[in-house]
Amino acid sequence: MINQKGAGEGEEDNSSSSPFVDDQEKKEEILTIIDNLADGLMVFNKEGKLSLINPAAQKIFELKKEILGKSIVEFSNFPNLKNLFYLLGKEIKEVFRKELEITKNLILEITSLPLLKEEKKLGSLIILHDITREKIVERMKTEFVSISAHQLRTPLSEIKWTLETLAKEKLGKLTKEQKEILEKAYDSNKRMLILVDDLLDVVKIEEGRRLYKLTFSNLEEVIQSVIESYQEKIKEKQIKFEFRVSSKKLPKIKIDVEKMSLVIQNLLDNAIRYNLPGGMITITLNSTEKEIEFSIEDSGIGIPEDQQQNVFEKFFRGSNAVKMETEGNGLGLFIVKNIIEAHNGKIWFQSKEGKGTTFYFKLPLK
Repeated sequence: MINQKGAGEGEEDNSSSSPFVDDQEKKEEILTIIDNLADGLMVFNKEGKLSLINPAAQKIFELKKEILGKSIVEFSNFPNLKNLFYLLGKEIKEVFRKELEITKNLILEITSLPLLKEEKKLGSLIILHDITREKIVERMKTEFVSISAHQLRTPLSEIKWTLETLAKEKLGKLTKEQKEILEKAYDSNKRMLILVDDLLDVVKIEEGRRLYKLTFSNLEEVIQSVIESYQEKIKEKQIKFEFRVSSKKLPKIKIDVEKMSLVIQNLLDNAIRYNLPGGMITITLNSTEKEIEFSIEDSGIGIPEDQQQNVFEKFFRGSNAVKMETEGNGLGLFIVKNIIEAHNGKIWFQSKEGKGTTFYFKLPLK
């Protein structure tokens, strides 16, 4: 382990003057533990110089002794360390589990925090967790989903076209029973196509391809267009629906219209799907000087409190939603969250089981 310069070389022996551990035996025990940690550790002293690096960190960055005593600014001169400097900056800012790609085959999760003693900063600690294997597996899964979804889409589209042709009686008259069977097959095929499209959206998100055509647009018009496409479903379920818009003219906002439409579709679809007949949905849109605020409130089944932390995860469906036997694949809110965050926005919700749910999001005007 590299933890100090040799005292025999005329250098100061830092091992006996540690500001963190006074007892020599305890210090040696701690250094032994640090030596054997799987995660990499780097310690900078109050002057901002690297004073300790454990074997795991050495191995990760393929480093030798010459790195000791260097400031983080000097890391920019080392090919494997420059990205770490760009992430943390010369002041070594605090970060928590920040993903950092060092090379194509080395991805780290970085945590940086100050070392304090009686509220006085004595240095900084950087923890390096190698997540390369997990990321490679994740990448392989994404590629598999992408290939599978694309391969499924073509035959499903052909099946859809065939079912439409038959249902429209272009190949001959059908009996009532035959039409009913075709309608069921068509609905099943449609659900499969929706799932495939959602999977492809997830792949784009995980590959970092979330927004394509950013233009200054009227968000109210985007929302109104989505609402119109859901009028039939709203009437079928006898839902009391209201769209409240600020009396003042809302400013245009830079958005990807297609993706933002997808956000509204998913939120409105959930509000209808998990509502009860005769229920209520209220969409509210207004703005401040800095942002546009959106909310959609429903009087539906709500989300169980013990499951709310998982709402924006892939494939999440509340236990009460599953019991209702409603359609859904649990990808909608994952997609919604990523699209909002790609617009530098924020999304959150409030919910009470049996009482309803309200989703909110804010988008910056600049």
